[in-house]
Amino acid sequence: MMRLQGKKIAFLIAEGVEDYEYFVPMMRLQEEGAQVLSASMDLKPMHGKNGSKITPDTLIESLNADELFALVIPGGWAPDKLRRYDVVKNLVKKMDDANKIIGIICHGGSTAISAGIIKKGKRVTGSVGIKDDLVNAGGVWADEPAFREGNQIWGRVVADIPDFNRELVKALVEV
Repeated sequence: MMRLQGKKIAFLIAEGVEDYEYFVPMMRLQEEGAQVLSASMDLKPMHGKNGSKITPDTLIESLNADELFALVIPGGWAPDKLRRYDVVKNLVKKMDDANKIIGIICHGGSTAISAGIIKKGKRVTGSVGIKDDLVNAGGVWADEPAFREGNQIWGRVVADIPDFNRELVKALVEV
């Protein structure tokens, strides 16, 4: 049963995205029938942190929050690069303001911080490398593999991808 048939879900990527946090959730959502778009600041082929070649489908600037069902921000070095662009921060903020599902794993939280979507007093997780940043942004650190906090699905690290995928799919099919 393809529970996400026809739903458009964008992954925000850049050079150095964590390969597994990109490919594994993407394939899991495709398995559910979602139309997954890999969106970047340009359409040049790039490499994941572990060397996988990735060619973006579309430009982030061409995404419209009203047309997207959900957004996923994989980790690696990409979130720190993407957080510098207003078009990225604006899209993430619009998705959050519309209460649409946003999957955030590992270092993806750094983009969430810059977009201003960390909700004060709400649980957050990710790479320990950004724990202080998440807490300083108002989040409450939870050392858990994955969980849902409102419209945000949080995942810790690569080893937690199965838990992250379960939480993400569960949230998406409940919408």
